[in-house]
Amino acid sequence: MLHALLLVGVQTIVLLVVAPFVVGLIRKVKARLQCRRGAGVFQPYADLAKLFRKQPVVSTTTSWIFTATPYILFASTLAAGLLVPVFASKMPLNFAGNIIALVYLLALGTFFLILAGLDAGSAFGGMGSSREAIVASLTEPAMILSIFAIALTAGSTNLSTIVHKTALLEGIVTDPAPHLMALAALFIVALAETGRVPVDNPATHLELTMIHEAMVLEYSGRYLALVEWAAGIKLLVFLTLIANVFAPWGIATTHTPAAIGIGILVYLVKVSGLAVLIGTIESMFAKLRLFRVTDLLGVAFILALLALVFFYILRG
Repeated sequence: MLHALLLVGVQTIVLLVVAPFVVGLIRKVKARLQCRRGAGVFQPYADLAKLFRKQPVVSTTTSWIFTATPYILFASTLAAGLLVPVFASKMPLNFAGNIIALVYLLALGTFFLILAGLDAGSAFGGMGSSREAIVASLTEPAMILSIFAIALTAGSTNLSTIVHKTALLEGIVTDPAPHLMALAALFIVALAETGRVPVDNPATHLELTMIHEAMVLEYSGRYLALVEWAAGIKLLVFLTLIANVFAPWGIATTHTPAAIGIGILVYLVKVSGLAVLIGTIESMFAKLRLFRVTDLLGVAFILALLALVFFYILRG
């Protein structure tokens, strides 16, 4: 019992500490590719500390949903991160069907964030909430299908079982075609769910183009800190899924201190590489128009569906 609690505690600390670093690394890569110096990779930590020290300002028109949403969003996103194998393939919070729990925990946070955008009563909040609802309704089917394609190849809906089986094969996937299609679909979904370019721009100052940022315009102080921290954790969860489900190289298959230490180091290298990739993509591509976002997410859904079809064709 103590061993299980220790593993969960270490994974919680890793998620909380690494999430701001990933956000800062993406910003740094974008700045360097745009010939700017940019802020340091540890700037998000200072931003969070500053926001936690500030007194939040809450509109008199809001209800309990507005003040409760940051806590619900942060808790649900962190809980979703604890269901994903981070540095070890076998974690205490592994159970049959935790893929489904992961999807719905992320959806729970998105649902309350949409309500909070509407609850503030501002025009931009309502606009952002309506756009986020459209994006979420298109990304969730693609996300579920892409992960289920991997679940079928591994014969389990348990993320730890999926990662452990692939890790024991030294990262060699048995069905490369479905895996590649599911990987492409999940990567597109990750960009959309975390509000990255080309679906959204987290650094935009143009209100009419905002999606995620429009919903959190009314937040300040510790509420905004929790929302921003949760957004970083959500990004890290998707990067962890991509890194460990599709390429579980170096992940600890045993719980020895040496294996866990190597697993944490390899994990940091993999998510840092993915963060650099996202920063490069955001520097190379422009934000899509809203009506073109549905086309991109439609491609993700088709790729995930084709991954399932190819699985049955290759196994048939």
